[in-house]
Amino acid sequence: MVTGQRVSAAGAALANGFFGNALDIDDGYRNVKGHPGACALPPVLAAAELAGSSSGPEFLTALVIAYELGIRAGVIRHATYAAYHSSGSWGAIAGAAAAGRLIGLTGEQLFHAMGAAEYHAPIAPMMKGIDTPAMGKDSIGWGCMVAVLSALMARGGFTGIRPLFDDAPDRAWVENLGQQWEILNLYFKPYAACRWGQPAVAGALKVARESNLKPEQIRRIRVRTFEAATRLSHGHPCNTEEAQYSLAFPVAAALLDGEVGPGQVLPPRLHDPVLLDLIDRVSTEVDPAFEAEFPAKAPSEVIIETKMGAVFRSGRIEALWEPPDSLPSDSVLEAKFLWLTNPILGKVRANALIKKIWSAQRWASIDPIIDGCRAVAA
Repeated sequence: MVTGQRVSAAGAALANGFFGNALDIDDGYRNVKGHPGACALPPVLAAAELAGSSSGPEFLTALVIAYELGIRAGVIRHATYAAYHSSGSWGAIAGAAAAGRLIGLTGEQLFHAMGAAEYHAPIAPMMKGIDTPAMGKDSIGWGCMVAVLSALMARGGFTGIRPLFDDAPDRAWVENLGQQWEILNLYFKPYAACRWGQPAVAGALKVARESNLKPEQIRRIRVRTFEAATRLSHGHPCNTEEAQYSLAFPVAAALLDGEVGPGQVLPPRLHDPVLLDLIDRVSTEVDPAFEAEFPAKAPSEVIIETKMGAVFRSGRIEALWEPPDSLPSDSVLEAKFLWLTNPILGKVRANALIKKIWSAQRWASIDPIIDGCRAVAA
């Protein structure tokens, strides 16, 4: 998608899966503690191109299928496994179903594609990735590759296990498919950081804005939050992944720059001594009330003490862009899209791509969209 180099469908899904989650600024669903969109789009894109000029309605239908099945697979996965596993572990199943639909699998073949995807999906213990951040992140890249390969193997006669949907402790999770649209309950991210740290970013910016506080005035930043968020790093990040899976880094970066995006989580800003000094003033502690609300809610409170002895509190705060009350408008999401894509595509092509995306139901073919996503040659 970036260079224009042609690769296999599975290779494209692998690369785009890693790209989709690379900045940790993709959408998410609260009760699966993960990212259905980054798991859905790469297999759908690869299969749409593989199928040969899929139309806009076909593309959109497959994408919605991937979201709806992915969210349900994630809920079931977490209800039936003791450990918290990453998005690729359940996203592979949804991606296989959506990809299989686009390449014309029969019902029986779809059954085997989803079963093969479940069996071969990365069963990645997510908290180990929090404790030691690495490029595997949420295992989304590998899950997307497994999705496409499972669909292709099923088309060739490969058989799979019975997919996990029969394992649902509550049958309503599956039976409401097509009636209850969980895609409408996504959250969005304004910052390139783990969602668990984003309430603290919002709280720090709220305090700074309301008190007209400057970073150089700050003596200490305390973050009261839920236990999982306190597992995020407080040290100096050595790389982009460590910056994203940090709580202290995005708080400090936001207070200094007013945003947390590519410009903050990449060098040279990543290693700025002023930023690192502010990181050292951030501490976290578990609030039992906030812990009781997680994962349905992810609240925090930020308390900033100044060098002059003043204390300012954010009060209880949740991350921005949460359903149902604080979702961003279309214009806000467009601004985020341009913020992230202008440096890659250029302003003219990025704006053109937005217009194409809004007219997806009228696409005769996916091909112009694929072409529109390629980076401008350096």
